[in-house]
Amino acid sequence: MYVLTIDQRNSRKGQDRIPELISALSDIRTEIPFERSVGDEAQAVLSSAEGVIDVTMRCLRDGGWYVGVGVGAIELPLPASPREGRGEAFVAARAAVERAKKAADRTPVAVEGPSPAAEAEAVLALIGRFVMHRSQSEWRILDLLEPQQRGSQSAVARALDISPQAVSKAVNRSAWIEEWAARPAAAVLLQLADQPKGRGE
Repeated sequence: MYVLTIDQRNSRKGQDRIPELISALSDIRTEIPFERSVGDEAQAVLSSAEGVIDVTMRCLRDGGWYVGVGVGAIELPLPASPREGRGEAFVAARAAVERAKKAADRTPVAVEGPSPAAEAEAVLALIGRFVMHRSQSEWRILDLLEPQQRGSQSAVARALDISPQAVSKAVNRSAWIEEWAARPAAAVLLQLADQPKGRGE
């Protein structure tokens, strides 16, 4: 499974945004829902690699969070709260978020766990850099697009009463197509990291 530990950036200088984050992620399917773990952190347990990617990209878009992803086993039965959770995925998530805090100017996401966790992190960081640097005008268009759906750009142009060329330019500048082409690669790598390894591997 995957444990996500999300830490608020610059929390000492701003308001507590953890309740806002938990509300914003309430539609994500989790095995243990997001809740405040300690101080300015939220934590949850997910079984879906796609869910991990979705949460990560939402946090990076917002720009106010460090994201740590821990991959590995969790002691069963699952507790009602992530604060009561035990297992290697929880340990890995703690190490990941601490490393994400040291990202400096890089994408503030880290993945810890069995191989190929490092490769999964690299893909998430690359996609995340696209997401982090999009403008509000680009998001106005991208939020209406359906990923990998033909004809979606024309429909958005009509909805916003702008030219198809304007939509196309926003899509190209923002690397929207590249993001959605790369998401499955990140998911595959996360899934491989989560597979039990046999002895001798």
